This record gives sequence, C-alpha cells and structure tokens, in this order.
Amino acid sequence: MSGQKSDPAAVPPDDLAARVQASFDRQKVMKLIGASLSRVDRGEVEIELPFRRELTQQHGFLHAGIISTILDSACGYAAYTMMPPEAAVLSVEYKVNMVSPANGERFFARARVTKAGRTLTVCSGDVFAERNGKEKLVATMLATMMTVDREGLRG
Repeated sequence: MSGQKSDPAAVPPDDLAARVQASFDRQKVMKLIGASLSRVDRGEVEIELPFRRELTQQHGFLHAGIISTILDSACGYAAYTMMPPEAAVLSVEYKVNMVSPANGERFFARARVTKAGRTLTVCSGDVFAERNGKEKLVATMLATMMTVDREGLRG
C-alpha cells in the first residue's frame, strides 16, 4: 500500500455505499442481532433493527447493550463515509444516554458526523423506536471514531 491517501470527496456515492455495505456485511454481530444498513449518505448512516424478544432485558424492552451496539456501528459507519477508501474505522470512545424505554416494533439508529478530522472523527447518533407508525427517541450517543490506515484492517 502506498503512503498516499485518496480524497474521500472523490469517492462516487455509489462506490461509497457499496464500500460501507461490504464492511457492514462482514460484521457478524449485526447479522446475529438481525440489523441491516438502511441508508448511507456522506456523513450519515441509518441502521434498522426489527424487535426480537431474544434481544430484550428482564422488562421486555430492547436491551441497552443492543441499543448501544447499533448506535456504535451507525456512528462508526457515518465516520467511515468521510474516510479515504483504503482506511478502516475503529471506535475510540462513546457515551450513551438512554432517554426512554426501548419499546417498539422496529428501531432506527441514525448517526451523523459532527466533525471529521484526519485521524479522529466525532459523531452523534440517536435511536428511535417505531410503534404503530410513530417514532420515539430512546437513546442518544456522542462518539469518537479513529481512522486506521493499516493493511489487513479494512472497513
């Protein structure tokens, strides 16, 4: 791999979505919990998760760990859309606030880049529960993602 980095702005949107989808498809945890990538735009990503009883806590709400998992991935992929094609993304840190019980038929983790840097990218994201066609905010996240430029560590 050469030392030169590509300009992420030069990545065509279709290639960007395909690159993000290919990386998402390699995440075994997303497959395990039944999550899917529902939207990819430069600096923004949405992950959808249908309700499954196996993912609940003792009161029947979607578990906070599952909420955090889809938010972490959404933030990571939002950051990834701003990175050069040869880069990989890793989480550095995040903070999650659960603001209401995760009770719904489907859940949407929507993340966006707040500030993209060369090495660190700050993102924010929210999870909404959909019930009877209405959405309710259940969690919010602030995350820092790191660009990793290493052969063998992609996506």
